[in-house]
Amino acid sequence: MAGLITSSSNPKLRLVRRLQSASQRERLGLFACEGEDLIVAGLEAGLEPEEVLVDADRTVLTGRVPGATLVVPELLGELSELAHPPRAIAVFRRSELPRLDSTSATETGLALWRVADPGNVGALLRSADALGPAFVCLSSGCADPTGAKALRASMGAVFRVPLGGFDQAPGRRVGLVAHGGGPLAEIDLSGRVCFVLGAEREGLPDEIAASCDDLATIPLAPGAESLNVATAGALALYERRRQTS
Repeated sequence: MAGLITSSSNPKLRLVRRLQSASQRERLGLFACEGEDLIVAGLEAGLEPEEVLVDADRTVLTGRVPGATLVVPELLGELSELAHPPRAIAVFRRSELPRLDSTSATETGLALWRVADPGNVGALLRSADALGPAFVCLSSGCADPTGAKALRASMGAVFRVPLGGFDQAPGRRVGLVAHGGGPLAEIDLSGRVCFVLGAEREGLPDEIAASCDDLATIPLAPGAESLNVATAGALALYERRRQTS
């Protein structure tokens, strides 16, 4: 372990505070990850942290990151964006996260149109990991998957699921709409398929829905209006797995 940080003006602490801003994460190409479970997920995926800060009174990860820096507990707690202060915070490079490219053989994915809630983005990454392998492609206006809430909701899936831009999503596009599509279970989901999901309130705009190869609707109980976007994405991935397994 490296020496003890006792000042809030320490450059390593200032860096973590800066990374609470999405614009700074984009500009610096870094993101901060709170909690040893998420940090271990990053390490197991092969990422090398730029910094690891550990609570001096509750040391963790000593065997995994011998070069970690100790921080007095109050200062580490002040850095946290979560309800309970973490025992460790790590800084990783965004460029080391898995990326979708033209050589990818992944047959299934999600393309998200302006899904702005970080909890939903993280939950969809988690579903892509659990019900895939699947990729996730994000339009402008989507929540940053490397923000604190999205990272926590992903439960480490962000380190394993390939990410891309909305227009990069390969395969036949099946748009999920609340009403008017064919029943999801009756849509042919063989071959390379990408499910297209819209924003939490607005859903898919007409022009995006029109660009899809098929439109699917998940049947609901009488009187129910719609599903949460993260739930809809999970059900679509499950149906794809059911049909093709």
